[in-house]
Amino acid sequence: MTGTEIELPVADGVLSGVDFGGHGVGVLLVHGSGHNAAVWADVASRLVSGCHPIAIDLRGHGQTRLDSTGPEQYWRDIGDVVTALGWDRPVLVGHSTGGYAVTAAVASGLAESAALCVVDGVVLDDRDVSLAEHAAARTAETADRLRTMFRYGWEADDDQMHAYVEQCVRDAGGDRLNAGARHELVEEVTRRSFLRRGHRWARRPAIEEIATVTAVEPDADVFPSIEVYDRLTCPMTIVLAEDGFYASRRDEMRTVVDAAPGRRLIGISSNHNIPMTRPADLAAIVLDLVRGRAATSAGNVG
Repeated sequence: MTGTEIELPVADGVLSGVDFGGHGVGVLLVHGSGHNAAVWADVASRLVSGCHPIAIDLRGHGQTRLDSTGPEQYWRDIGDVVTALGWDRPVLVGHSTGGYAVTAAVASGLAESAALCVVDGVVLDDRDVSLAEHAAARTAETADRLRTMFRYGWEADDDQMHAYVEQCVRDAGGDRLNAGARHELVEEVTRRSFLRRGHRWARRPAIEEIATVTAVEPDADVFPSIEVYDRLTCPMTIVLAEDGFYASRRDEMRTVVDAAPGRRLIGISSNHNIPMTRPADLAAIVLDLVRGRAATSAGNVG
């Protein structure tokens, strides 16, 4: 993965990240649950000619050693990261859980953005349905399924870790989420998901991390439900994976997009992991947002 490892200060420590270089408009890339900064490598390599992309490892993920202490952790950290970078109205790009995180960071007023790019990471239900779904994500059955599918929280020695990474690469072609991704990228993302702890490796995230960030409060002001979009005033592009988790909910996304000017819905023929499987298409969308931001800034100066 081309890029420079960096640390970005937040309220009680630092997040790990990757600065991919480039110049001009800042673009913050935020991964989804179970992923890490490496997921953006192929997108970022296509962005550096037109902007300055930086990707972060959210708490409990990748090489960030901090764990979350509450359900609002991810988006509150994004506000701190944007402040630490000193960026003026960056473009914020979030995939899956990261899509809601960048949305909530802007909706809360903690981050000001020239444009949002939400990649297969929307919240379309009302509060009651969302609460029920988040409660279901904290059951013992869900925890067991995540351990079985992704080995979240697993501790491994060197040989076990390397064998698991190699297995994920071998299985990528038949994996519903990784099919179509470069095998080298699958290797980078999987390897970065292990954090060294003493003589062993911990597979991130742990089940406890998932439980913490899904324990939403019913009366929270900024809440993971469809009402959050009413709080946005900046342009927003929703990227829909046509074979992803939200493929059957295009009409609901269209309603969100039509509710305010400056919003777009763009479909991509892909599974959920668009940053890994369709990086060129996603980079082109982001660069379009960057050019729009640059044109707006030039107009304001003029």
